[in-house]
Amino acid sequence: MPPPINSILRQPPPPLPLMSSLTTRHVAVIGAGAAGLVAARELRREGHHVVVFERGEQVGGTWVYTPERESDPLGVDPKRRVVHSSLYDSLRTNLPRECMGVRDYPFERREGKERDPRRFPGHREVLMYLQDFAAHFGIGQVVRLQTEVVFAGLGEEGKWRVRSRPSNHNRMRSDDGDCVDEIYDAVVVCNGHYVQPRIAHNIPGITAWPGKQIHSHNYRTAEPFQDQVVVLIGGAASAVDISRDIATVAKEVHIADRSLNENAIGKLPGHDNMWLHSMVKLIIHD
Repeated sequence: MPPPINSILRQPPPPLPLMSSLTTRHVAVIGAGAAGLVAARELRREGHHVVVFERGEQVGGTWVYTPERESDPLGVDPKRRVVHSSLYDSLRTNLPRECMGVRDYPFERREGKERDPRRFPGHREVLMYLQDFAAHFGIGQVVRLQTEVVFAGLGEEGKWRVRSRPSNHNRMRSDDGDCVDEIYDAVVVCNGHYVQPRIAHNIPGITAWPGKQIHSHNYRTAEPFQDQVVVLIGGAASAVDISRDIATVAKEVHIADRSLNENAIGKLPGHDNMWLHSMVKLIIHD
């Protein structure tokens, strides 16, 4: 199991040598995922004072899996309850672990009951690596968990005003709640880009179609698609993973890919219930 967050926070940070003669700055890092953790480590190595804002309950960013889905399955309602992570339960890395680690803290295999020794591990192993990284370099002491940044703006004197509040996933986005304003010399934004889904609005008839529609951002497991006929729009990595996952329970799975070579159209080799198609041009319903 990954170490509890409170145990990470209690660990004293190792000494970080000052690597340059630059003026020490007060820096805000938004997001405690992979990018935010590495940015905080490098900034502290340079002798800067760092505060990391993380709206979630633990470090790890998009690698923190949750079975929760957003209140709007397509993710288009601006007032929806937002879920940060896009992970599905069966996800494994599509890169070998040797390519995913930090140079001076490699992503090595570790022994343990909950560890995943595979070269292409599951998402839980990546999260544990990031938590190990945070604990090793003492980054947890500068992370403010469950704290959401709602505004960051540059003032007239060249300073950044950062407004934050305790995060509450049940809160409407328009509600500012109890906010705190602080001044920083610099801001590093590391909040990722997977929260806002890209929707295929340009397909005629899709917005009026009454059937179930869900974006991959809100896909978690295949069980809700038991014995159904499913169409996946897109042919990138998530479509490949999710189509194979759904095919284990669905009646039929049809993948519509605009970049597909015409010679590849048809039944997918090695699968009894999967077909490849060109992009959907029109959706008609009774």
